[in-house]
Amino acid sequence: MVLEYLDFDHSDDSEGAGSWDALASVRPERLPAALREVRAVLDWAHAAFGAPDAGGAELGEWSYALQSSQEGLGDLALAYDAGREALDHAPIATGGGRCTLSLTVGGSAGFSHALAHAFGLD
Repeated sequence: MVLEYLDFDHSDDSEGAGSWDALASVRPERLPAALREVRAVLDWAHAAFGAPDAGGAELGEWSYALQSSQEGLGDLALAYDAGREALDHAPIATGGGRCTLSLTVGGSAGFSHALAHAFGLD
């Protein structure tokens, strides 16, 4: 899948684990398309590498952080539900300002390489 809205920057540590940070800023009417990209990345990661790391004793192959906001309104609730392969989000003001999405995904060297390959981030 070619990503049109999410623009990723990559960094890795000395052991090869990677972190991918993406930001998208869109008009409210384009938010559904940007959210589809976020969901595609998270669905892929969940299908390919299992459940994300929840910070417990058993560390997963990957983890993520997701945030959203709308100009003039502030933070918008946004949560990924892997079981339903869905993003749940607060209503947006269709006549309001731009919506900003922030997605960080990170994981092992294998995860990082596979993510880059799956979404053409090389």
